[in-house]
Amino acid sequence: MPFSSDQGMAAYAAPSLFQPHRARQAIRDAHEKKIPPLSCNVETMTAMVHEAAFMSGGRTIPFVRVPGHDHAAIGFALDAGASIVVPQVETVGQAKHVLSAAKFGTRQNGTRSAPPFRLIPGITDMAYDSTRDLHKCLNDQAAVMIQFESLEGINNLDAILTEVPDIDIVWLGGLDCRISMNLPGNFASGDEPEWLAARDKFMATIKKHNKPYGGFAFGTPPIGSPEALVKAAESMSFMVVSSDVMHLLGAASDLQVDRGAVGSVGKQQNGDDVDK
Repeated sequence: MPFSSDQGMAAYAAPSLFQPHRARQAIRDAHEKKIPPLSCNVETMTAMVHEAAFMSGGRTIPFVRVPGHDHAAIGFALDAGASIVVPQVETVGQAKHVLSAAKFGTRQNGTRSAPPFRLIPGITDMAYDSTRDLHKCLNDQAAVMIQFESLEGINNLDAILTEVPDIDIVWLGGLDCRISMNLPGNFASGDEPEWLAARDKFMATIKKHNKPYGGFAFGTPPIGSPEALVKAAESMSFMVVSSDVMHLLGAASDLQVDRGAVGSVGKQQNGDDVDK
């Protein structure tokens, strides 16, 4: 099937969505400059959001971590139907900008664009509450999660949550925060007095504002445990409990064990590891 720019990666789709795309052909076509390089652009991000929602029958909520505070990137993710995660918020001004980009109308000085052809009459323009305006409903649907990844952000957190109350949930980026404080990353943990003080200030502030809290919470070693996971669930409303990186790390460990086992068999067959 020839590539069509109107179809995007759908040109390489399999006969069933349960089968892989013809990715090998797509990569070869990109290599031969028949199509642009494969990347997670707006088109790909939108397709991923839609697939997560449609393939799960609505049981999965797509979240997109936008690359920064860019107004267009925030709008693209929301228009795709996702909730958003916004990194590296440090000041009241930055938080106000994020909410402005995410909201329609005067709420939080909303500047989100309302593209006329994004919402198709009778198909995607239905308000979840028929007694309210569509765009006001949309303001209340997608969640805005903001990541605090520096000591400056923690110090400004009280003012941010006071002046920008429509932030739905906050995330303490412990790794980035520790590095910004000239501390070892150490998987976002440590017992340095300045780190403990910063973390305690963050937790006290979100408790003061009754603001939901999210972040990583792993239940398996080397950076987690079942006990730690249960403890985290006591205070967290949004938990990332796994990642592709963690699975790859596990695969490396499995490979090391398997190589050792295969090597042991080889030694036995050669008489190098026979009981005496």
